[in-house]
Amino acid sequence: MAYMTTRPCPCGLPEPYDGCCGRFHAGAAAAPTAETLMRSRYSAFVTGDAGYLLRTWHPGTRPERLDLDPGMRWTGLEILGTGGGSAFHSTGTVTFRASYRGGSLHERSRFERAGGAWVYVDGEFLP
Repeated sequence: MAYMTTRPCPCGLPEPYDGCCGRFHAGAAAAPTAETLMRSRYSAFVTGDAGYLLRTWHPGTRPERLDLDPGMRWTGLEILGTGGGSAFHSTGTVTFRASYRGGSLHERSRFERAGGAWVYVDGEFLP
């Protein structure tokens, strides 16, 4: 799915997509924190970038392939809390609510550094 690079980033930050999560998706930079990676992964779901999602998934938990639903319409991301995940940590958690047409997903995601970069490990769905 093409995403207009001058539109606000879907992750909820005020920057345009190309200067925010788009630079991570393009490989021009790596997400510096677990929260930034979480936001960029949400944006990848919005833009349909399965390749980025797989590249930023821990090799020990990453599926062989990822089939995204082209009919899914994500409508917003709310970060509810973080633990660790800064430049000074090797692990971190991000609790978030991702809304989509017809509902929302509430999850606490775990992140680790692998090869110096933040990667998604797994998540726990919350009520």
